[in-house]
Amino acid sequence: MKRTSAGPIAFFVALFIVALGLIQLISTFHSYALDLSELNGLRKQEAALVAQKQELENDIERWDDDAYVTAQARERLGYVFPGEQPIRVEHPEAVTGEKTTTPLDGTEGTQESTLPWYSEMAYSFREADAGKDRTRDADARGDENGAGAATQPDDQDKEQQ
Repeated sequence: MKRTSAGPIAFFVALFIVALGLIQLISTFHSYALDLSELNGLRKQEAALVAQKQELENDIERWDDDAYVTAQARERLGYVFPGEQPIRVEHPEAVTGEKTTTPLDGTEGTQESTLPWYSEMAYSFREADAGKDRTRDADARGDENGAGAATQPDDQDKEQQ
């Protein structure tokens, strides 16, 4: 009678089952860790959005206040009440005593404009329109000259000789 031992086969089968279980367990913990980090990121994002919402609601409430609107109109647009005398200080450093700083490398930094924003916008529109007019004029001159533009240097060469 031969007696076969099932010990080594059972050991390897049990080892295989334990390995599969460990792989499954590690995979589950990995997914849990990823989901937890995503949840934390979403919570931070939610907190930032709540803070942004609160800030925007505060801005809306500020604009509902007539005193704030009046102050903004005076500051941004230069509005004055009837009977008031508007005064604009050309050189505020003369009044405050503070000098504007220039970079040490000698280059000029960004200069603050003295014009109100609406005057700057009107100026930029005029400049853009002037650029279009110049381009249109140059195109018109080029079309009128046509092939004659190529002969002008020849005429200038003859004059020089």
